[in-house]
Amino acid sequence: NSYGYQSWEWAQGLRGYSYPLIFASIYKALQLLAKDDVQLLIWVPRLAQAVLAAFADVKLYSLVRHLENAETAKCVYFCQLCSWFTWYCCTRTLTNTMETLLTIFALSYYPIKGSKMGSSCKYLALIALAIVIRPTAVIPWIPLVFTHFLQEQRKADLILHNCIPVGLVTVGASLIIDRVFFGEWVLVQLNFLKFNGLQNLGTFYGSHPWHWYFTQGLPVILGTHLPFFIHGCVLAPKRYRIFLMAVIWTVVVYSMLSHKEFRFIYPVLPFCMFFCGYSLKHLKAWKKSAASFLLLSNLLPALYTGLIHQRGSLDVMNHIQQLCNTSYQSQAFVFFMMPCHSTPFYSHVHCPIKMRFLQCPPDLTGNESYIDEADVFYSDPLGWLTKEFYNDTLLPSHLIFFSVLEQEISSFLALRGYEKTATVFHTHVPQGRVGSHIYVYRRKPEMNH
Repeated sequence: NSYGYQSWEWAQGLRGYSYPLIFASIYKALQLLAKDDVQLLIWVPRLAQAVLAAFADVKLYSLVRHLENAETAKCVYFCQLCSWFTWYCCTRTLTNTMETLLTIFALSYYPIKGSKMGSSCKYLALIALAIVIRPTAVIPWIPLVFTHFLQEQRKADLILHNCIPVGLVTVGASLIIDRVFFGEWVLVQLNFLKFNGLQNLGTFYGSHPWHWYFTQGLPVILGTHLPFFIHGCVLAPKRYRIFLMAVIWTVVVYSMLSHKEFRFIYPVLPFCMFFCGYSLKHLKAWKKSAASFLLLSNLLPALYTGLIHQRGSLDVMNHIQQLCNTSYQSQAFVFFMMPCHSTPFYSHVHCPIKMRFLQCPPDLTGNESYIDEADVFYSDPLGWLTKEFYNDTLLPSHLIFFSVLEQEISSFLALRGYEKTATVFHTHVPQGRVGSHIYVYRRKPEMNH
């Protein structure tokens, strides 16, 4: 009920409502059933995403069975199920996850030579849907669609009866959805392209060398699948070269953007798994031991990244959620002194507690000397806090921050009557502003009067 937080991307019209609408609908349904307690709000979107991911895995299996045979399909399916990075991402409600799932669905209708399943209309509609959700979804499909176009006898038909209608329907639907929620006409995909491509403002969130995806990105997300992938690329028949083209092209295009993340190339993983499975099937005598090696070597990173690594940002929300059911709720004011978006926000609290975190929108005015709030804070935490909360009545009831900050602001905490009420484990590999633990400090009640 009119509380919550919208990040700067929405004010700039860089994000569309089509994808969040799926989860908003689930939330609305839960509300109408009077079942919208916070645990369901947290778990239902993940379950929905997991179910879709499971469907996509099965689609991948049936695609390979159709193109090759049941044995190869089993191998590809096994490789896909083993992948630690798929485990890590597939239940997350990231646009990258949806982009990857829709890519698998689209692939199963792609008219590759020897496929009877091919349906131009279906695969183009799925790509269009993926592009609406995340415009970068177009990248892996450029070589595939181009190849299809070259091989297609009825080129005019393909454009007039498939491309144009599909494009108009999906972009039209996306435009209308965004018009309803933004209250004005916004072409999100164009804004996204301008921001990430033309203005290259993504660098604000960090930049990496050009070769990063080749030397780190792809090798890390493939993990122990890497040798199988290379072997599979050498073995696979010519007609699958287009899948390899899609992988290389995507990685090359992403390499040109200075802001790089592992999740950006997640959509090429299913293509890679095809080659891994192809390799596994042809290992004949070594197949069993190779499969055991893949399973065991992926199990540890999957379990570690899924259950232990950086779990603090979720766990700490339980402590805040507990403030909801107390008489104290109206006075509570939680302030996160952490790098931006370190934790979830209202979806994990589900009550109108006053909360605030350090802001870090990129500069959209072209100011050379622009520094965001988080950077200003970290340059002098003590000075910032003293200036920001110059009057005791403004002080937050709860402060939440990474362990690395404690030493620096200890005098402020002591002087203002804060005491540590919880220590939450976060990660074994603290880096820079991210500490190994998260601390919850609460202002002593008698200090509030």
